[in-house]
Amino acid sequence: MSSEAKGQLYTWLKDAHAMEEQAEKMLTAQAKRLENYPKLRERIQKHIEETKSQSERINECLESLNESSSTMKDMGGKFAAMGQALGGMTASDEVVKGGIASYAFEHFEIANYRALIAAADQLGEERVKAVCEEILQEELAMAKWLEDNLDEVTRSFLSRSESSQLEGKR
Repeated sequence: MSSEAKGQLYTWLKDAHAMEEQAEKMLTAQAKRLENYPKLRERIQKHIEETKSQSERINECLESLNESSSTMKDMGGKFAAMGQALGGMTASDEVVKGGIASYAFEHFEIANYRALIAAADQLGEERVKAVCEEILQEELAMAKWLEDNLDEVTRSFLSRSESSQLEGKR
């Protein structure tokens, strides 16, 4: 394969590292405000740990290829996550919007890892392929959990909102 193709793989791995840095920041900010949703908070905290591990594994892949993550891309991802967190803090329905955003972001990650797996396979980078396949399974599991639980989170939010309004009218 050409050095251009390998360079593209390296760029995509750097993008994936920045994506995981963004995810960690976004999830950490969200988890801090989920005291009324213990099941969701617990699953997000578990995924934060998975995300930290994913970032480390991508970094190890880059190092094995004599590359390093992109500080600029990582910072960009963290700033984007900070903006999302600040925007979410002002929304009264943050838990629902956060769930929707997380579900969409998981699918964004899934698509990225599918592309990385295909590229690594094409380029004969078996270690990178294996790592990306492991991470893909974690992202699929989180997306499935969100899919299975978004109804419950939404209904719980609406019930809590209704109870708060009734209490306020007394």
